[in-house]
Amino acid sequence: MSDGYFVHESAYVDDGAVVGDGTKVWFFSHVQSGSTLGRKCIIGQNVNIDRDVTIGNGVKIQNNVSVYKGVTVEDDVFLGPSCVFTNVLNPRAHVERKTEFAPTVVGRGATVGANSTIVCGHDLGAYCMVGAGAVVTKAVPAHALVIGVPAQQVGWVCRCGERLPEGPAELACTRCGDRYALGDDSLSLIEQGAQ
Repeated sequence: MSDGYFVHESAYVDDGAVVGDGTKVWFFSHVQSGSTLGRKCIIGQNVNIDRDVTIGNGVKIQNNVSVYKGVTVEDDVFLGPSCVFTNVLNPRAHVERKTEFAPTVVGRGATVGANSTIVCGHDLGAYCMVGAGAVVTKAVPAHALVIGVPAQQVGWVCRCGERLPEGPAELACTRCGDRYALGDDSLSLIEQGAQ
């Protein structure tokens, strides 16, 4: 482990975990053996990072989140308070299913809102936004804004997090100026704004 990170005295970082420089692990959190946390992450209160989980650089995990084995979190992701990840589709206490974990990837820059649930096996695209309380039961495209139970797409969001205005085949962010091309159920950056 690196010496360039902070762990609160009430938190645990197990031997065999790797924590990047500038990362902060706060009150009552647990980083388990075999997991990797990138640089400049913030791990809030009462967070559990399971064995063999990879967390990218610049990730912010708010209070009361468990990131279970099978989940990969890429760079610059925001995980809101009490959001939930599952890793087995049909769990039973009396049936061992550790070989049936369904992987989930949370793409770069994505936001997962407070109290939302991500059912395993459904990836979240880069820079997507999952609204608070949503239940994700299918893959979320990059830059998609999804809300509700089950989560449904209601729009698109910029890399900066602003909802993009409804429009024709080209969308522009009113905050940062990024311009996007809208394709068949996809959005791609065509020009970066001045900011």
